[in-house]
This record gives sequence, structure tokens and C-alpha cells, in this order.
Amino acid sequence: YKMDEFKGCNLDYFPENILIDVLSYLSVRELVRAGRVCKRWKRLVKDQRLWRTVDLTAWKGVTSRILWFLLRQYLGCGLRCLRLRGLLLSARGGTFLSESWLKALSTKCPRLSKLCLLHADLRSLPNCQILPGSLRVLELRGCELPRSFFNQSLPTSPARIGVETLVLNNVPSFTDQHLQNLASWERLSRLELRDTFRVTANGLRSCAAKEGLSGLEGLSRLKYLEIGITGRQGYQLQMASLGLGAGWLGLEELSLGGKEVGPGLLCASRLKDLKCLHLWACTLSELQIVRSCRMLRGLRQLEFLDVTFQPRQSPPAEEEQEQEGGLRRSLAGLLPSCSLVFTNCSVQVNVD
Repeated sequence: YKMDEFKGCNLDYFPENILIDVLSYLSVRELVRAGRVCKRWKRLVKDQRLWRTVDLTAWKGVTSRILWFLLRQYLGCGLRCLRLRGLLLSARGGTFLSESWLKALSTKCPRLSKLCLLHADLRSLPNCQILPGSLRVLELRGCELPRSFFNQSLPTSPARIGVETLVLNNVPSFTDQHLQNLASWERLSRLELRDTFRVTANGLRSCAAKEGLSGLEGLSRLKYLEIGITGRQGYQLQMASLGLGAGWLGLEELSLGGKEVGPGLLCASRLKDLKCLHLWACTLSELQIVRSCRMLRGLRQLEFLDVTFQPRQSPPAEEEQEQEGGLRRSLAGLLPSCSLVFTNCSVQVNVD
């Protein structure tokens, strides 16, 4: 008898909180379809708890018309994180994000703090001041930028950029000029540059925080900087990372990755305020590491991730066993207050 009752039950008997938890596992496209089932589901689907984190990168058919529909019907004060895929690599092409839609997004979603754009063509936008002022994290991956995109000194809008973290991944149009424009971002404290091939050593050197006639100049509020080249053009990283040799006041955390890390690591020895150093996906020798860390007395954490250590001049049988231990002992003597982290590291063995 109880089984018959259970079989006769449907979703109408479930509390709304449970239904919202179930609906939270659906994608945006499935949520929109679920809202067409009945009036109750339509009301539940509009609950802002379901629209805190919206990921549209998997929805390949998204157009500006769909964006307007989602903004008018579903997106609201609950939205915290938004991920969008543009039409840069699409056969249709065309403008994806419009200035009017971004302004409406600022008004409709005042709590949006993170925006991630993938393969978006932003060259039709005047500058970054049309982005929501509530943003704290901005990620641009595979995007195209206009020259003045990061310039907030234009008189078109008095609003100041509040972005604290800027991530640029595979943005070939990002140049030294863009980097210099970031100096006017008053809250920028974290900058990640991956596969930004047009950034040069002079660009980094000119933007480094330093004492000027009117106080600190450059990216003076930056605490975290990442430079990485995951593609074939590792030489650009070598040249760009040489700009670290000018020193960078206030920079506390540095991340270097890619094939050509050695020159940048040597220049990092001049970063007097550095507390954390992350090295990833590179090949280094013990001599390079010890030389670079000798001057970093304030270092508190040194992390190696996917690093291949070049062998020392020792017998092959002892080489692999002693490499990490020898480096650990050397660094412990130089930096007694620094914690060392080795993750997925290996030792290059000479066949000869």
C-alpha cells in the first residue's frame, strides 16, 4: 500500500527548497526549458538562487538576442559570476556584446563581481568603463581588444574601475600600451599574463612600481604577478621577464611558468618585497635556483609545480635520489624561514 502511494507522488508534492536544489544541477539552457513546464516551475526557475553563477560557454548558439532575453527574464540581483563565449571563432561572426547590453547588465545585476569572456571580440567597445562597476575579477581568454580598452582616463564616463584581479590568457592583442594603461586602475592587486606575446621587457620595466617625483609610480598596488608562456614562443617570456630586473616595490607574490624561466628567475632576485615564488612547467638547474634565491631573504614560500630539475655533476645512480634532497638542504640553509613545496616534480636523467 505504501509503495502504491509512493508511485502516485509527483514533483508537485516536493517543497520548493528541494525543487530549487534539484534545478540547480541543470544548465542554463535546461533551466529555460524547465520554466516552460508550468506556472509553478516558471516561478521557481526565476529564483535568484539559481542564477548566482551563470556559465554560458557551453551554449554554442548564444546570440545577442538570447543575452537580452536572459537579462530581461532571469538575470538579476542574485548574479555574482557570469561566463560568456563570444563569436570570434564562429563562422557567423558579428558583434556579440553591445554597449547597451553591458549598461543594462550593470543596472540589472548590481552584485556581479566576476566576468569571464571567452573568444569575445571587444573591438567595437570604446573602453573598459562600460563594464559593470561592481566587477572585482575580470578574465579575458582568447579575446580581441581595442587599443584604448584599459584606458579609464577618457571623459566618456566618470566611473572608476574597481577590478582587483585581471586575468589575460592567450590575448595576442595585449601590448605594452595596454599594460601602461593599467597603472590607472586604483584597485588592481593581481595580474596574470599568460601567452601575451607582445609584452616586452621594456613594457614591464616601465610599469614596475618605483619611487617617482610624485611618490610611487606604475602598478604600485600590484601584489601578485604571473607571467607564463604555455605555447611555443617561450623566447618572449625570457625577454619580457627581464623587465623584473628593475625591481618592483610592493610585489609580494610572483609566478613564472613555461620553458624559458631561468632569466626571469635571476631577475626576480631584485624583488626585495617578494614573499612567495611559484615556478611551474619549466626546467631548471639547482645552480639557477640557488643563485636567484640567495638575495630573497624575505621569501616565505617557494613552490615548484611540474618542474624538471636538471642533473648535477654526480653519478647517475645517486643523481635522482639526491637531487631534490640536495636542493632542499641548500635552500633550507639560505632561507631558513621559507617553506618549500614540491608537486609533481621530476629529475632529468642523463642517458650517458
